[in-house]
Amino acid sequence: MNIGTTIREYRLQKGMSQGDIEKRTGLLRCYLSRVENGHTVPSLDTLQKIAHSLDMQLSQFFAEEGVAKEMSGLNLNEEEIRFLTQIQRYSSQLGDSDRRLLLAMVKKFASTATS
Repeated sequence: MNIGTTIREYRLQKGMSQGDIEKRTGLLRCYLSRVENGHTVPSLDTLQKIAHSLDMQLSQFFAEEGVAKEMSGLNLNEEEIRFLTQIQRYSSQLGDSDRRLLLAMVKKFASTATS
C-alpha cells in the first residue's frame, strides 16, 4: 500500500489540487508532492489533516475500496485505525482456514470481555 498514491487518487477524485490541500491544511505543496510520490511517509496527525481537508474519514486511506465504503460512517480513533491496519497487514498473509480461526478467536475474546 502506498499512502501517497491513495491520497493523490482521492484528491483527484475530488477535483482538488495540491494547492487546495495546502490552503486547507497549512502543509506545504512541496511536502504534499513528496508524500504523493512516496518520498515521505506522513504521521497520523498529518494524515488526519489531509483526510479532513478532503472531507473524509482517516480510515478511508487504509481500507480497500469496498471496505472504505462500509467504514466511512464509522468514527474510529487513531488507536482503532492502527489496530485494524495491523490486522489487515498480517491477515493478508493468512490462508482461509487461518482467517476463520482468527475470526473465531476474536469473537470468543469479545464474548468473554462483555460478560
